[in-house]
Amino acid sequence: MSKRGRPAHPDVLTPAEWRTVDAVRHGLTNRQIAVRRGISLDAVKFHVANAVRKLGVADRAALRAWRGVPAGSALRKPGGGTAMIGELGQISRTVTDIPRAVKWYGEVLGLPHLFTFGDLAFFDCAGTRLFLSQAEEPKGEQSVLYFRVGDIRAAYDELRERGIEFTHAPHMIFRHDSGLEEWMAFFADPDGHPLAIMSQVE
Repeated sequence: MSKRGRPAHPDVLTPAEWRTVDAVRHGLTNRQIAVRRGISLDAVKFHVANAVRKLGVADRAALRAWRGVPAGSALRKPGGGTAMIGELGQISRTVTDIPRAVKWYGEVLGLPHLFTFGDLAFFDCAGTRLFLSQAEEPKGEQSVLYFRVGDIRAAYDELRERGIEFTHAPHMIFRHDSGLEEWMAFFADPDGHPLAIMSQVE
């Protein structure tokens, strides 16, 4: 006679539990996890409680510090990595409207759109990823994003034609002893967050 119920999962946690644990380790609250994953708050609490019990950790805080990896993860493959800090991989900022931001950063600013997941959107900035997340009120002051351009005057003219309003025309910030000049021009995204184009000219 066969046993009833769900068959045993080959990993220490089920896929749903792993998704919840990863969200907890990312710093999300139970409510935020529920909204992002489209499940009930009770389901999130259930997954968290199961993970704490199965892993033998003390509580949710301990779960955030637990460094386990899923059985099928590429992170389990040996070798190849380094602990040294490398190039900047991703920068982030908050926006109030993801669809509007996707349209503006993609179509107006011209950044390649990588993918959108719920209230998260990702763009490529010449190898560095720009991560946008939606918040009713963006957190505090946003860092200025400086985009390198080859010809700052041509970039200024083209972006103005796309509807971007600059605070000032391109201007020289500094001239090095070598003669290298630093030029910049500043503008803002639809939420009023600062951005700039910059160019180093011999």
